[in-house]
Amino acid sequence: MTIFLITFAVMLIAVLGMAIGAIAGRKPIGGSCGGMDKIGLECDAGCTKPCPKRLARLESEQQE
Repeated sequence: MTIFLITFAVMLIAVLGMAIGAIAGRKPIGGSCGGMDKIGLECDAGCTKPCPKRLARLESEQQE
């Protein structure tokens, strides 16, 4: 029962911390638009719906 209470307390503190961050108006955690390309790999699945930043980059590469 002690381990359960300790685990519950830790999770409660984590959730409260996230709630305080949301209330304070911090920027939410976001993806890094590019993903695997950031480390030199292309999307293996063939991205069918790229983000606007990647789409702009692909269009500029095609124009060159």
